[in-house]
Amino acid sequence: MGTTNHISTKWLGNMAFETNNPSGHTLHIDIAKEDGGDGNGFRPKALMLSSLAGCSGLDVASLIKKMKLEVDAFHIETIANLTDEHPKYYDKVVIEYHFHGSNLDEQKLQRAVDLSIETYCGVMEMFRRFAELKIVTKFHHK
Repeated sequence: MGTTNHISTKWLGNMAFETNNPSGHTLHIDIAKEDGGDGNGFRPKALMLSSLAGCSGLDVASLIKKMKLEVDAFHIETIANLTDEHPKYYDKVVIEYHFHGSNLDEQKLQRAVDLSIETYCGVMEMFRRFAELKIVTKFHHK
């Protein structure tokens, strides 16, 4: 039996919701004005991409620490294609890992990315069930 996560999501009126998190923080979900919302919150599907990048990013950051790698900056670009038909979902996702620094150990950083995508990242595993994933690693040497 695994761990259970319980999230409460409350309607705030019109198209806005507030949802909590086991961290104790809350966030607002809303849709664009042109879709009938007020634009005062995060879009649900886009949040999934932030979850994906955040989950994998945490793995990589932890491995950068563990491997004592020198990285000046690290960011992840997530570019997803949404299907045209309802229910719309992400069928193709490109995840780009960008590392910046003057002393980048490309082999070890690639290993950190590989460990995240193949072994550690649960959100990546969930995405793999419904989307075609393309992983790109880019090294920016100073």
